[in-house]
Amino acid sequence: MKAIIFGINGQDGFYLSELLKTLSVDVIGVSRSANQDWLQGDVKDLPFVSNLIKAHQPDFIFHFAANSTTAHHAVFENHEIISTGTLNILEAVYRNSKQSKVFLSGSAVQFENKGVPISEETAFAPLSPYAVARIQSVYAGRYYRNLGLQVYVGYFFNHDSPLRSERHVNQRIALAVQRICKGSDEKIEVGNIHVRKEFNYAGDVVNAVWRLVSQDEVHEAVIGSGKAYSIQQWIEICFDVVGKQVNGCVVEKADFIPEYNILVSDPQRIFSIGYEPQVDIRKLAEIMIKTKLWQKP
Repeated sequence: MKAIIFGINGQDGFYLSELLKTLSVDVIGVSRSANQDWLQGDVKDLPFVSNLIKAHQPDFIFHFAANSTTAHHAVFENHEIISTGTLNILEAVYRNSKQSKVFLSGSAVQFENKGVPISEETAFAPLSPYAVARIQSVYAGRYYRNLGLQVYVGYFFNHDSPLRSERHVNQRIALAVQRICKGSDEKIEVGNIHVRKEFNYAGDVVNAVWRLVSQDEVHEAVIGSGKAYSIQQWIEICFDVVGKQVNGCVVEKADFIPEYNILVSDPQRIFSIGYEPQVDIRKLAEIMIKTKLWQKP
């Protein structure tokens, strides 16, 4: 079997490629940045995408490429990468490789959030440029599914790993705890510590993706644990992992307004096809802290 992964250099691309290698799947990785292991290319470049898919006739195509931010400054970048990139992949498959299964990344933040668990039936809400691009991508996927393509969508809820950048709050906290463990006297500045969300592991999430594309009945599913924890709980667990107390190491930002108070999934559909997360919040903290504290990244 053969798979193309667009966005191979992100955490999801990395963990999926590692999983596929264990399954003897030939992985062709694509990234905008140069890398000796992967192809340099851009998913918004239709001729490149078409030629690649036509040449390799892959069994699976995964679209993970994106700038993971809801900020307005990325409005055109995410439109081109997510929305146009999705159309490029789907049209290339439609013209050249109709047997290929296509997976599109979705996001928890593209749904209306009323503080209750979010399922596949929850209405979309275009509250950020990122959400708009994700919503458009899903509708494109549904259109091409009506044309006979095998198109899957996984709506990712918060998930992390040691590969997260420090601009993500969970990683920023984990790295700060590492430094404090080594003797730093810094303070960890965060927003509202009472915000609750999921703490999933990227290695688990790609297992859900693989389970989804390996069957033919379910085509869209939220991917999460259904368990929400506060930022405060994450901080306390991270400090406990290194054997220390918080002891005034955290400062909340004044006048911070969170995007939501709680963001949690209803994962019954993905659970119904056999997916079950293996890494809980405590184990995730251990992975993120100890991997870089005592081992090479």
